[in-house]
Amino acid sequence: MSTRFDGRFATAAALAVVCLTLPACGKKRPPALAGAQGAPSGEATAGPAEPPPTQPLDRGPDVGAVEGGAATGTDIEGSYSATSSTEGGPLADVRFDLDSAALTDDARAILERHALWLQGRRDARVTIEGHCDERGTVEYNLALGEQRARAVRDYLVSLGVSGDRLRSVSFGKERPLDPAATEEAYSKNRRAHFVVTR
Repeated sequence: MSTRFDGRFATAAALAVVCLTLPACGKKRPPALAGAQGAPSGEATAGPAEPPPTQPLDRGPDVGAVEGGAATGTDIEGSYSATSSTEGGPLADVRFDLDSAALTDDARAILERHALWLQGRRDARVTIEGHCDERGTVEYNLALGEQRARAVRDYLVSLGVSGDRLRSVSFGKERPLDPAATEEAYSKNRRAHFVVTR
């Protein structure tokens, strides 16, 4: 009998503790909420709101007008190359390995920057020229140059550049950047070159 009484007493005591602590938990609020919703009497409230600044936001020790900060458009106008395939245009060439049209990691990184540049200049049109070194037949190099130009075009399209703005063409080995018969020259000539027009 005493065991049953002790068990009921322990359960009743636990319920009493829970019932007494639950209402107390709901009384305290963080100061920000107490100030916003009105604090119960006896609790601290958040301080008054900060007064609006007396100085305009365009003047002061930390704020000043930027001289010559207006957009001029010269970065776009001057960066378009002519329709010829001269070097030094706004988009750097992409290099390829020997007998390959596969994009390297370096080529992908360059093309990702090109895609950002093109997305900022929606009126730009690009001709992607595929080039090869002098080794191999004319037919082989024309086909390889076309594969290189298409690989670049497809990757730019996958990055969000509209395919309507991109044209691919192959020059094979007919227009070498460096005419020397050295490995360094061959490496320079295995490329995709970009001609930007409007």
